[in-house]
Amino acid sequence: MDNDANDDDVGADMLSSRVYMLVSMIPKGRVCTYADIARAIGRPRASRLVGRILNRNPNPVIVPCHRVVKSNGSVGGYMYGYDAKRALLESEGVHVDCKGRIIGFDSVRFRFDLGSEVDK
Repeated sequence: MDNDANDDDVGADMLSSRVYMLVSMIPKGRVCTYADIARAIGRPRASRLVGRILNRNPNPVIVPCHRVVKSNGSVGGYMYGYDAKRALLESEGVHVDCKGRIIGFDSVRFRFDLGSEVDK
């Protein structure tokens, strides 16, 4: 049995769990960026990894990954497609323009308090 592979699996599971926990804290009507989540897990260059983890989200009702968007305010990808993500965001009061960007992005952007216990 390859212990290194098992350690990698455990590390990946822990990282995914941390990402899911943080995303579940994003309030309705707010969005967070992939980069914000990457910074909150202590991996500031891991935005794409966060996206891959969220693409495998086993429970999108509890972990509202549709609330995670690109740093430039664009809606970004979603496991059920752009139209579904946009509709979910709009239903929560987050408005998207015709180019796929969040209207009033800075006012609806949620940021984690990196000094809080949650982010340690």
